[in-house]
Amino acid sequence: MSILIDAGITRVGASRVVRNTYSLLSTTLLFTALVSWATMDVNLGFPVYIGALIGSFVLLFVIMKLRNSAMGLVALFGFAALEGVALGPTVSHYLKSPGGNEIVTEATFLTAAAFVGLSAYVHITRKDFSTWAGMLMTGLVVVVVASLIGLFIPSSAYQLMVASLSAIVFSGYILFDTSRLILGGETNYIMATLSLYLDVLNLFLALLRLLGGRR
Repeated sequence: MSILIDAGITRVGASRVVRNTYSLLSTTLLFTALVSWATMDVNLGFPVYIGALIGSFVLLFVIMKLRNSAMGLVALFGFAALEGVALGPTVSHYLKSPGGNEIVTEATFLTAAAFVGLSAYVHITRKDFSTWAGMLMTGLVVVVVASLIGLFIPSSAYQLMVASLSAIVFSGYILFDTSRLILGGETNYIMATLSLYLDVLNLFLALLRLLGGRR
C-alpha cells in the first residue's frame, strides 16, 4: 500500500513540474516575442546587442545557481528579455527582406507545429530519449563549429546546410528534453523551461535561415 501511495505522490509531483514548465515556457517565449517586437525598429547600437548576448550567457549560469529559489525566475525572465533584445535585429532583417512577413510567419508556425508534434509524440509514447545525449551533444558541437566557419564562407548553400543541421539537432533536443521532463529526469521546472526555451528559440532561428535562404 505504501508503495502505491509513494508512486501516486511521485506522479502528482511530476505532473506539477510538467504543468509549471509549460506555463513558464509559454510565458517566457511570449515575453521574448514582445521585447523583440518593441526593440526591432529601435537602433540600440552594436554594443548594446553584444552586451545583450554576453549578459544572456552570464544569466545562464545565474539561473543554474538560483534554480531552486524565486530569484531563479527573475533571472529566467531577465534572460528572456535579453534574448528578445538580441533577437530584434534578426527578425527586423527578415521582415524587411522580400516576402519577409511570410518568412517570419511561416517560421513561427513551423516552430510551433514542430514543438507540439514532437512533444505530443513523447507524451503519447513515453519513449525515453536519454540515450541520445551523446549524439545530440556531438551534433551541437558540429553546429557551433560549422557556424563559426560559416562566418568566413560566403556561400548560401553552406549556410543552408548549417541551418538544416541546426534544425535537426534542436528538434532532437525537443524530444530529449521533453522525455527528461515527463519521465522524471528533470525535476526542476525552471531548468526544464530553460532547456525547452533554448530548443524552441534555436529551432525558430534555424527555420528563419532556411526559409530566408530558400527565398
